[in-house]
Amino acid sequence: MLDVLIIGAGPAGIFTALELLRNNSGKKILIAEQGSMIDKRSCPKAKTGKCVHCKPTCHITSGFAGAGAFSDGKLSLSYEVGGDLPELIGADYAQKMIDYTDKIYLEFGADTHVEGLEATEEIKDIRRKAIQADLKLVDCPIRHLGTEKAHELYLRIQEHLLANGVEILPHHDAENLIIEDNVCKGAVINGKEFRAEKVIVATGRKGADWLENMCRIHGIQNEAGVVDIGVRVELRNEVMEKVNEALYESKLIGYPKPFMNKVRTFCQNPGGFVAQENYENNLAVVNGHSFKDKKSGNTNLAILCSHHFSVPFNEPILYAQKVGQLLNMLGDGNILVQRLGDIRNGKRTWQKELSQGNVRPTLPDAVAGDITSAIPYRTMISILSFIDQVDKVVPGFASSETLLYAPEIKFYSNRIRMDADLNTSVKNLYCLGDSSGWTRGLMMASVMGVIMAKKLLN
Repeated sequence: MLDVLIIGAGPAGIFTALELLRNNSGKKILIAEQGSMIDKRSCPKAKTGKCVHCKPTCHITSGFAGAGAFSDGKLSLSYEVGGDLPELIGADYAQKMIDYTDKIYLEFGADTHVEGLEATEEIKDIRRKAIQADLKLVDCPIRHLGTEKAHELYLRIQEHLLANGVEILPHHDAENLIIEDNVCKGAVINGKEFRAEKVIVATGRKGADWLENMCRIHGIQNEAGVVDIGVRVELRNEVMEKVNEALYESKLIGYPKPFMNKVRTFCQNPGGFVAQENYENNLAVVNGHSFKDKKSGNTNLAILCSHHFSVPFNEPILYAQKVGQLLNMLGDGNILVQRLGDIRNGKRTWQKELSQGNVRPTLPDAVAGDITSAIPYRTMISILSFIDQVDKVVPGFASSETLLYAPEIKFYSNRIRMDADLNTSVKNLYCLGDSSGWTRGLMMASVMGVIMAKKLLN
């Protein structure tokens, strides 16, 4: 019998185990992970030049440290960024736990430099322009790990867990939860029952739909949350220079007319590279990476439009998947890219046209086409209006040669109902991280894992 069974080796799961070790809990801990150990994760695209659709799982989205191991590796150091966990536990406690968790990252080799603390006058000027454009600027301090450095840091965490008795089973796919009389007793993984006193589901965005299905099967209380659908924008560094230098990542939020949906920037990567991630059913979505030592001449960032579905339709993850599948179909299984000017002129972008401007795509196998043929009207109009607002803050942002890649989708819409002690409606079952619907990103997911461990220690 295990003391703690953790399903998913993303930041939420591994920081739960890490904090239990740091406090000498003596608990028998097992982590089951669908993908590979981090030292076995390697995307072949660097050699092949194109996505080969790795089976059984994508090395970028699955494996120890989750998608975070291959992300841009940014730790947001403000409670205002990273999801809705502060609503559950309180803003002051959330900030306290961010500061605490940040120290753990530093212990394992995170860069000591924090972006966005020095250029105060420049930040004031950016905020003034944002206010004039009806946008809110969230100037969150950022600790940038870098894609390659994040990989090294999580490898050190993996080795620490293994050296201290945590059992990690790669290539172990959770099939079902074992729930008897509304008490979680374990899970069926790779056809075998694993029994445990406490079960923690931390399957990340990639496992959000699996958790949603578990809620449906076992009656775990949940609610339809927000689903984010959008694009990844790529433009020259020169356009973003002032914002990049002052903030590194500018988080802008707006509610553009006519629909007033929340639209926001997310995951800004100065000198970064646009990347592809693959989910189940061969769904390809776009993301962005930012390395410490390798830089491009471009900046990329996501623009996401939030949608809330409740009555009569309440399956936002399925909705987002359908939008993504339609975009993939138009790109013959690849990411679509289109110039903003072509969208304005009502025409598709052709491959040869991508080489004629200042912005050269950093995702070489993206297919030039027409993203407006698949992105819903409400979403597309909201994004275009938002881009015009951002252009008032960052002149040149709405240039005709700015590139828009699609689909950019964040699968964290299903929200598990829980109390401030992280208890769900099923005894001994806990749901953490992005799949729970309460966090978004590395730091807040890690924080939720640390808080979970502290609850288990009491």
